Amino acid sequence: MLTEEDALHEETPLLAQAEALEAGPYSALTKHGDQYNRFSPSQKRIIVGLLSWVGLLPFLASGSFVPSVPEIARELNSTGPVINLAITLSMTCAAIGSLCWATYSGTYGRRTVYIWSLPCLCIGSIGVATSHSVPSLMIWRVIQALGASSGLSVGAGAVGDMYRLEERGTALGVFFGSCFVGPAIAPVAGGLATHYATWRAAQWAIFMMGLIPYIPIVFWLPETLDPEVARQKFLEASGGKEGRRFVWLNPFRSLALLRSPNILITTIAGTTALLTDYALLIPLSYTIGRAYHITNEAIIGMFFLASGVGNIIGAPFAGRLADRAVIEGRARRGGTWYPEDRLRATLSGALVLVPLSALFSGLAIQFVPGTTGIVINVICLLVNGIGVDIMLTPPSSYYVDILHSRSAEVWAASSAVRQFAVALSTAGILPLINTIGVAATDALFAGVAWIGFILIVVTIRYGDRMRQWVDVGYTTSADN
Repeated sequence: MLTEEDALHEETPLLAQAEALEAGPYSALTKHGDQYNRFSPSQKRIIVGLLSWVGLLPFLASGSFVPSVPEIARELNSTGPVINLAITLSMTCAAIGSLCWATYSGTYGRRTVYIWSLPCLCIGSIGVATSHSVPSLMIWRVIQALGASSGLSVGAGAVGDMYRLEERGTALGVFFGSCFVGPAIAPVAGGLATHYATWRAAQWAIFMMGLIPYIPIVFWLPETLDPEVARQKFLEASGGKEGRRFVWLNPFRSLALLRSPNILITTIAGTTALLTDYALLIPLSYTIGRAYHITNEAIIGMFFLASGVGNIIGAPFAGRLADRAVIEGRARRGGTWYPEDRLRATLSGALVLVPLSALFSGLAIQFVPGTTGIVINVICLLVNGIGVDIMLTPPSSYYVDILHSRSAEVWAASSAVRQFAVALSTAGILPLINTIGVAATDALFAGVAWIGFILIVVTIRYGDRMRQWVDVGYTTSADN
């Protein structure tokens, strides 16, 4: 564990000294007024609510699709693994889209990005709902995913724009917890629509869900990005030329932030937890459904509800834990800020909740029949949902803490890595289960999750030294 003496000895001027404010082009934000007081508490709550609505859309688009895979495969004369490729493809495109929207949101503002991205989601949803072939389905799923992909990265950046260091974890926890209503209700809604009407009905519902927030965004949503930050970034991109016009930006430049070992390692740790979530959820129709003879898509969707409820509980809880860890860490060090204190909030999820829930679920599916096995799996899905959020929410605040001026970009870069990893893994989950069995597969993912715990411990212990290896323009304590 990091002692007070170690922390004081290792303290780096990148984060602790106010003189570092002069080191970067966006560091003197407080000279232009306190950006955190631009909105009243009630305005902030309304903005977070609207952003959360948009943030749950990617979960609705993906979650409502999963329980429908067998029915879609039958209707389009295809197979489950082939239709699952639509999930993999859309996740890959969502990762790329998130990078694009986040990059442009740092220059043109969060509101502008929402105005352009939501129509893509709506058009893509119409296309998916009217698809009658696998290629058409794939194309429209890509457009739908690109449109939805702004919700989380740009939303997280906007929340970071409005809240101070000691409040940020709680605010982001509320944001993510609200967004995670999507995973809770989408599979249930998708399963109900598929069983009692058609899988296309769920896609029309997503179109309406994307259309509803568009009007308040266009006519009311204020810009949360600090105007001086936007101006400085635009001048950089345009070669110093004033005027608001379109400038081509490289969306993949955000990935350069992963040169930071702190960001890369915590991203990998979060990915190990997220993989267990998808290992449990993606093949539900072929694991729990097959083991317990459940063919009703609506009932299969109800299992997703357990994981979604876990997400809703876990994100706000983890956010509060993360803020408390920051406050207690500062008090312990006499007011000195050590950013990695926030990561201490992840340890219970990384060590216990995530890996054990995956392990016990696999064992129950393979060896525990009947109602008892179903109950065990529901509990495991609930606990896994809580644990995954405990693993993901504090690092999301941590990214904003240490790279405040590029908060949406660093979140998108981290999310892209997770989505690429999950996209590659989802294509292999069913074949792996068919080869070695569900218990062995889930045990394998539990072992990977324990590796994530080790990575978090290393980052907490050596985070200050690691930041000195590669300077990607870290934010100072004065900026937070």
